[in-house]
Amino acid sequence: MNTLIKSICKGMVFGISSLMLTVTSHAETKAPQAVEKIDLQQYIGKWYEIAHLPNYFQRKCASNTTAQYGVNTDQTISVLNSCRTATGEMISSIGVAYPKNSGNSKLKVSFLPKGLRWLPFTKGDYWILRIDPDYKVALVGGPNDKYLWILSRDAKIDEATYQSYLNTAKNYGYDVSKLIKTPQ
Repeated sequence: MNTLIKSICKGMVFGISSLMLTVTSHAETKAPQAVEKIDLQQYIGKWYEIAHLPNYFQRKCASNTTAQYGVNTDQTISVLNSCRTATGEMISSIGVAYPKNSGNSKLKVSFLPKGLRWLPFTKGDYWILRIDPDYKVALVGGPNDKYLWILSRDAKIDEATYQSYLNTAKNYGYDVSKLIKTPQ
């Protein structure tokens, strides 16, 4: 009987400890937050994708993924995403991003033809979650953990910088074990 009670107590202690560890690890993460403000003139231009979470619309991309941003006359942002497929073909997608906050760090992006962009639920979130002061590396995601990209002005970044951006993503609750590094 004494052994049974000890086993039950050990099980309870283990269960409580596991629960506390789970609560503690979740307490360390927080919902993704866009930076307060970006300088759009510094942000526009060409970015290389360093890594991304798997997603449907990039299923054909195998390497050389880039994003080119510009400012349109109506203050929307032009988007040209390009990549190389496994067969070596370069493909691209043209879209437009609409600023959703005064700091231009939260955008809604659509890749639909211009005449269909009015449709509800056809724009994806594009939040700049972190950007270095020199606008050389950026972490982009959204209000949930569905999409994530690490972008750089250079085709490669050093491991310390990469790990630092991974840590930021982890703190926002992203499962960085699923990130795919992009060959450039």
